[in-house]
Amino acid sequence: MIAPGLPVELKASLDAKLHGLSRGDAAARSAAISQTYRSGGGSAAIRSEADALAYALARMPATYAAVTACLNALRQARPDFTPQTVLDIGAGPGTATWAAAEAFVSLDRFTSIDANPALRALATDLFGQSARLSAVRYISGDARAALAKREAADLVIASYLVGEMDEAGRMALAGLMWSRTRDTLVVVEPGTPAGYARIMALRTQLIASGAHVAAPCPHDNACPLVSPDWCHFAQRLQRSRTHMALKRAELPFEDEKFSYVVLTRAPVTRPGARVLAQPDVGKVEVTAKLCTPDGLVVAKVPRRAKAGYAHARRWRWGDAEP
Repeated sequence: MIAPGLPVELKASLDAKLHGLSRGDAAARSAAISQTYRSGGGSAAIRSEADALAYALARMPATYAAVTACLNALRQARPDFTPQTVLDIGAGPGTATWAAAEAFVSLDRFTSIDANPALRALATDLFGQSARLSAVRYISGDARAALAKREAADLVIASYLVGEMDEAGRMALAGLMWSRTRDTLVVVEPGTPAGYARIMALRTQLIASGAHVAAPCPHDNACPLVSPDWCHFAQRLQRSRTHMALKRAELPFEDEKFSYVVLTRAPVTRPGARVLAQPDVGKVEVTAKLCTPDGLVVAKVPRRAKAGYAHARRWRWGDAEP
């Protein structure tokens, strides 16, 4: 499993950029950018090198942790998957590309796409500090326009991107992404009801186009959850002192919540269930909410079932249960 913390090379490159940086100015820029994102403004708020760096310092750790969790789920579902090419759509500072490089040593060709010049410049600089990623091809332009001209890749990733588009744009992008996916597509969104709804819409659209779900769902059926419930997961990451200062946070850790889907061209062997929330471990029994091919199940494993109880005590939110 890939660790949720930033790779050593990337962390060192970001730390080097901290010299001479005003923490107060960076925190203010980060807060303003975050507010723009929350109000639907997207990356248009990132206009300068200072903006891009503030954004990267504040958001790269959590985004990297979420994408890593999704790629870990992919690796568990497809232990034989050895992609050679990856396409990172809406790459921003290159977070998902770094995560993919850590997850798959087989990758030897990396392509990134983003329309924001400040984020592209920062990503290119960071990639240049890595022997493996220095040859990343970073394409400038709108995701849909750029995708129309790209060759297919073994692995395609879109993290925290589709939420920046309207419904028609999301549908068009989903179709283009799938057309450029030779094997596997990973889409990650915030773990909010709205983010989950976008993931479900894309999932439905691409299953109708022949895709198969590899994770997190153990089936290709409609999601069994009923509003106000929604499917999302959480990845804990440790915060550095700089990260805490930029986020104006007091806790030394952060739980990044995300929704995602991994879609493949060919059917895969799927787990029997996915743990949808942190189980309640009691002295009498373990109670867990599971998604199964037969629908939503609330499993109760009694203590008297010694082996089963001991196994269920180790369940964690997001685990695949064979």
